[in-house]
Amino acid sequence: MPIHHIEGIQRQFRIGVGQFKPEKGQYLRNLERIGQLMRQSLQEGVDVLVLPETATTGYFVEGGVRELAMPASQLLSDLAYLYADLHPERPLDICVGFYEYLDGDYFNSALYATLEPKPEHTRLVHVHQKFFLPTYGVFEEERFVARGRRLEVFPTRFGRAAILICEDVWHSITSAIVALKGAQVLYVPTASPARGFQTEQIENVEAYRRMLTQIAGEHTIYVVQSSLVGFEGGKGFVGASWIVNPFGKVMAQGPVNQEALIVVPLDLDDLAIARAQLPLLSDLRSVVADIAIQFERLARPEAL
Repeated sequence: MPIHHIEGIQRQFRIGVGQFKPEKGQYLRNLERIGQLMRQSLQEGVDVLVLPETATTGYFVEGGVRELAMPASQLLSDLAYLYADLHPERPLDICVGFYEYLDGDYFNSALYATLEPKPEHTRLVHVHQKFFLPTYGVFEEERFVARGRRLEVFPTRFGRAAILICEDVWHSITSAIVALKGAQVLYVPTASPARGFQTEQIENVEAYRRMLTQIAGEHTIYVVQSSLVGFEGGKGFVGASWIVNPFGKVMAQGPVNQEALIVVPLDLDDLAIARAQLPLLSDLRSVVADIAIQFERLARPEAL
């Protein structure tokens, strides 16, 4: 996808995390719900609205991916006219998960776009295709979608950003790569079924808290998760989205098992403070060449 040059960066802005329950396979109804979140975001002064993985269709659609997947350009157009119908006076950035059709393949993807009052001015900024596809337990993604091959950082009106979808962040190497490439904000759309109720905190919610605070604190970046809510096929998505600052501290957590719009102000100037206090990203960048040699050897077992 083309990357558009962004003129000027707004360093203070408001994130809106919209965790909600999509109706399985009902694209138009889910689009209507997204429109309601857009309207609420405008009322709350949100600059970037972040929606969950597969927000337009629901997650467990299995073979229905072939009927529900669409080109990013089609979703962009639908979002553009949906936003214009609200008669907004300013642009709104959006990150939303969907099933994508591209060049004969299907992907679990998320797009980032800038929606404008006039739909013809709306801009597609980036599309990320899920890099790691879980195919174990209740997950069967490799049966229905292809995996992405790229981990990219892209410029937005609110700094340099990256997207990692759900299991992508369970592998520490992915967040390290996008941080090294210059990400300041990492958006993490997820659809994570609840599991583990032996303690006060649901197991996968606690797992995300540990991972996302570690990523944010180690790489001194903002991490913004948006998670599905509701039941599909007897499996419950728990919500409980996390927003973490570059000091590794939780700024907000979404409610468990409830739809919500969580609004949090971010300040990119905090990145410089965090990186001065803990220069781990700088240290990592200084040894990238040596790390690359190690990966080359791993790719050639005979050289080990």
